[in-house]
Amino acid sequence: MISERVTGGRVIRTALPAEAEIIADLHFRARSTYYPDGVPQDDFDWAEAWRGSIERPDGHVLCVVEQGRIVGIASFRTPEDASTETVKLFQFHVDPDRWRSGLGTALHTACVEEWRADGKRTAVLDVHVDNTRAQAFYARQGWVPDPENPPVEGDHHLDLRFSVPGE
Repeated sequence: MISERVTGGRVIRTALPAEAEIIADLHFRARSTYYPDGVPQDDFDWAEAWRGSIERPDGHVLCVVEQGRIVGIASFRTPEDASTETVKLFQFHVDPDRWRSGLGTALHTACVEEWRADGKRTAVLDVHVDNTRAQAFYARQGWVPDPENPPVEGDHHLDLRFSVPGE
């Protein structure tokens, strides 16, 4: 697990439970950009959900810190219904004020390095169909539509797959 990685003046490190509220706020602001009718579950306790993700013994939450402020987050773990060589990226958000600054690419690189170190060969995620910006980002990083989970009529998410490069 990454304890701390410095890249381009940014620190990428494991998130702390005490940061759950800050992470939940960033998560909400990022998600608000691609839900045209407002974020679903806007009354949900996201801070508590993030605290749970951070404290999960089988999960990882990385954060990007610039000038003492969390500006990017990624949450992943091996899903219960997958092989041990697969990791699922559950959440990946960059502060909307920092889009197109290289933060997402740096965070994605840190995730891939950790997945490789953990022996993962494949990563999967689902992305909201209206989030074309994120879809383009993932495509640039090498994610492709998951052939094992093609789009289903009426579903609001697309399943993507990433082959974790070997050493």
